Amino acid sequence: MFTIEQVKAAHSKVKSGADFPQYIQDLTALGVQRYEIFVADGHGIYYGTENDSVQSEAKYPVLDIATTANLEQFIHLLKLHQKGGTDYMTFCNDAARSGVEKWVVRMDAMSCVYFDKAGNEMLMEEIPAK
Repeated sequence: MFTIEQVKAAHSKVKSGADFPQYIQDLTALGVQRYEIFVADGHGIYYGTENDSVQSEAKYPVLDIATTANLEQFIHLLKLHQKGGTDYMTFCNDAARSGVEKWVVRMDAMSCVYFDKAGNEMLMEEIPAK
């Protein structure tokens, strides 16, 4: 069973979206099967292989999530982040302004799915293998 401290240590190495594939590999090595990040305050829930989970605390003051999702804007800002053009906090602010409530990463599917406030899937991306 992994700990939230181990998850935090893996996350501390992430400086931009360009570091994301390695982060996924690090979490997989810990035994994380999937996780959800909630944009409003940055807390996450990390699930293991035996239905175990750990939850992180809020990472920043609460952000307002736009009621109406703007997929085109989000895709543009996501691509910028993935190229290393923004830091994590900027990306979270951009996601909130674009109407993203949370994202769910699944290691078995190597996917990241972004959801709006209504629970609708906005975008599904494959995670590159580094």
